[in-house]
Amino acid sequence: MAGVLRRSSRLLYAPSKRTFRTSAAYNAAQNFTMPAMSPTMTEGNIASWQVKEGDSFSAGDVLLEIETDKAQMDVEAQEDGILFKITQSDGSKGVKVGTRIAVLADPGDDLSSLSVPEEKSSSTSSTPKLATPSPQEETKGGIDTAKSSESQAEAPPSSKAGAATPSSESSSASKPSGKPTKQKYPLYPSVMFALKEHGLSKADADKIPATGPNGRLLKGDVLSYVGSIAKDYSSQQSARLTKLGHMDLSKIQVVPAETKTKAAKKEEAVAPPTPADTEIALPISLSAVIATQKRVKDTLGITLPLGVFIGRASELANEDLPLAKGKPTADDLFNSIIGADQVDSRSSRGAYFPYVTGLSAASPATSTKAKKADVFDEILGAKPAPRRQAVLPPLVGTEGVATTTNVFSVTAKQGEEQRVQTYLERMKLVLEAEPGRLVL
Repeated sequence: MAGVLRRSSRLLYAPSKRTFRTSAAYNAAQNFTMPAMSPTMTEGNIASWQVKEGDSFSAGDVLLEIETDKAQMDVEAQEDGILFKITQSDGSKGVKVGTRIAVLADPGDDLSSLSVPEEKSSSTSSTPKLATPSPQEETKGGIDTAKSSESQAEAPPSSKAGAATPSSESSSASKPSGKPTKQKYPLYPSVMFALKEHGLSKADADKIPATGPNGRLLKGDVLSYVGSIAKDYSSQQSARLTKLGHMDLSKIQVVPAETKTKAAKKEEAVAPPTPADTEIALPISLSAVIATQKRVKDTLGITLPLGVFIGRASELANEDLPLAKGKPTADDLFNSIIGADQVDSRSSRGAYFPYVTGLSAASPATSTKAKKADVFDEILGAKPAPRRQAVLPPLVGTEGVATTTNVFSVTAKQGEEQRVQTYLERMKLVLEAEPGRLVL
């Protein structure tokens, strides 16, 4: 960053060439003033001097370091010379631009015979007279006086007249708030362009009322001076921007918090009533089952509970039931994905089990022989506990038993009525006509 600023400052303030002298080169000390490192710089601090009094320096050597509120920059020598005297030492604060900070001598000068020149005012020491600017200042300002005079000569009389005397309309306008001030700071590029465009010189800039900060000349001041805009336009805009640059809190009113109104409750969508299940019942006689149960006991000595007969009959009845008319189940959807529904899409296995009314709460009890006394019980003298008769648990879903007719019922969902009806009819066929199939 310092290198970039150093290069930019060298290009801005360096003379194009070292000029020839017509007078003696010796015994001529020169004041060295605080340079303006940017167009907006008005003052700076001297951080440190890199060259001591009496030391010689060459072009490009760093003379001192300057601090501003934005950056720290090096000031390089533009030509060879000798640092004769330092008037602003290290750590000087708030040194105005154009104030003398040192005295320089040319190479080969006898310092003992030199005298310190008088310090001029900041306005005159920073820049020479605007009437006859030196080549160095012409390069700094960016305007060649010869070219400027030629452009003035070539300018039409109307533009010169307009530049010299404002128009009658502009004279009738309100006067600007600024005052003509001698410009001690470098002019803005926009101001220099406006001056050249309207055939004005830098000497004319001191005659234009300036409304910028610290009395600086703005482009609007030049335009109002030549009559392109109203006289008070620049001052009005400056006042407007200054006013809008600060927030006015005096007219702010606190708005009371709005009370949240209770949102109207949306009417809940009434779900359609769930279709009621249908209970399908069918009377089935268990006479054949009881007769088969008795024959098995007499022949094999085994008692098969009625629940075994009913369970096996239910297994046979659930095979290949017709499909329900309702929505497909998860199993049906899965089978359709894997292609299993294409094997037999007209039937499927059911999972029904009947609720039987008329059956006894318990099946016939089975008696067992008394168990012989254990040898260890005899040795220990303990009496064997009386053995209770084993009783089979009651059949789930049965109430009472009848040797003739019992009611088998199944709850069917909507669309499964035909499927359940087929299941019960198969149960009736097996239990009444073919109970022997249920033994094995």
